[in-house]
Amino acid sequence: MNRFLLFSALLAVPAFAATPPEPKVQIAILLDTSSSMDGLINQTKEQLWKIVNTFATAKREGKRARIELALYEYGNDRLSAESGYLRQISPLTQNLDAISEQLFALKTNGGSEYCGQVISKAVEQLEWSRDPHDLKLIYIAGNEPFTQGPVDYKKSVKGAIERGIVVNTIHCGDEQAGISGEWKAAALLADGNFLTIDQNRAVAYVAAPQDKELAELGAKLNSTYVGYGRAAPAAAARQEAQDKNAAGLSMGSMAARAVSKSSGAYDNSEWDLVDAKQKGGKDLAKMEEAELPAQMRGMKPADREAFVTQKAKERTALQTRIQQLNGEREKFVQAEMKKQAAAPAKTMDAALIQSAKAQGSDKAFSFE
Repeated sequence: MNRFLLFSALLAVPAFAATPPEPKVQIAILLDTSSSMDGLINQTKEQLWKIVNTFATAKREGKRARIELALYEYGNDRLSAESGYLRQISPLTQNLDAISEQLFALKTNGGSEYCGQVISKAVEQLEWSRDPHDLKLIYIAGNEPFTQGPVDYKKSVKGAIERGIVVNTIHCGDEQAGISGEWKAAALLADGNFLTIDQNRAVAYVAAPQDKELAELGAKLNSTYVGYGRAAPAAAARQEAQDKNAAGLSMGSMAARAVSKSSGAYDNSEWDLVDAKQKGGKDLAKMEEAELPAQMRGMKPADREAFVTQKAKERTALQTRIQQLNGEREKFVQAEMKKQAAAPAKTMDAALIQSAKAQGSDKAFSFE
């Protein structure tokens, strides 16, 4: 009888639902870096932070998504024939400064563009999520026929779909040329979108009164980073260098980067104590002195906590102001674009963002 009562009591205890996994948005960008693609590279550099800002707002069931980007180049004669004239520049990563650094280092040359082969490599090499609810996208951009190379693109895109990865094609140039070159056929087979862009079109920049302050606040954020470990000096230098790269393009690019740095997508927990502590990955009291930055060495555990907490407060205040300014800037830019009655630009960001939002909605992702 007692056993029966115990069993009944156990059944009456409510079951606690497992914590849902962190949703992911994974995007691999495959860029043709043959001789005619300087415009494509420039557009991608100019619009990287705008793309990041769109996906930084992605949520599923109210939970903020983890954003991971990967980068490949193909069609470049500087690369070996044995590799298929392609290489993985970056695996799927949250290290957005590294992605930016690698984009700015790209040089065009050649070449032979093997679309099927680079898609196959991206599918096989990258650590794609196994969660069928996550958003997994490949964007391949170029201008030569999709049929080139030793790997049949039909086999490659079918392999992607079998793993829940949608392949979108971005043809640089005339729509009809993209259709005849089988860019559209590849996208349809891959459950993706066929998109066309003018890779040589200059990115439109609407000067806004908020731009100067946004750039200044983005730079000030760097002072709130508390580097730890061996990777910190190089990472901090990379952060500053990408600020300069964005500023060298336009005030709009610098403003967009500042907004990215104020978002949850900009995660530097691998070298920054503020991010690492917020993620629960670092016990400051147990860290070795050699791991700490110079200004924290010799501090007692309580002083370490106070120092990092203060930096976190400073960062939050700057990020809050950046987000406020960005809201004002977006309203201003939208009003200016209406006045100009400008047609939507057929550039890299427009193609990628529009399609990814639509495909994200199919996976129950929302974008603020």
